[in-house]
Amino acid sequence: HVQLVESGGGSVQPGGSLRLSCVASGYTYCMKWFRQAPGKEREGVAAIAGSDDRTWYGDSVEGRFTISKDDAKNTLYLQLNSLKTEDTAMYYCAAGTFRGQGTQVTVSS
Repeated sequence: HVQLVESGGGSVQPGGSLRLSCVASGYTYCMKWFRQAPGKEREGVAAIAGSDDRTWYGDSVEGRFTISKDDAKNTLYLQLNSLKTEDTAMYYCAAGTFRGQGTQVTVSS
């Protein structure tokens, strides 16, 4: 069983930045972030492999978001830069079939 706890969400203006964190308890291999906005489908944001740290990004965030992890702290990060209003959503971290409770990101002027 894996428990995931996200933090770091908030409200920012367009162009701003946030850093999301996800603390994991239990073994994790490939971890990812996804987001879901009201009335929209779930969207994969980024993923990172456990073995070689290879990363993947969704087209809408490529070049603006950065996924990373600190294995010593069992923590996954997502750096969000150049935020846009369309980035507003609940952001979740996930590992296998487990996911956290989410952290809200709101981008508005």
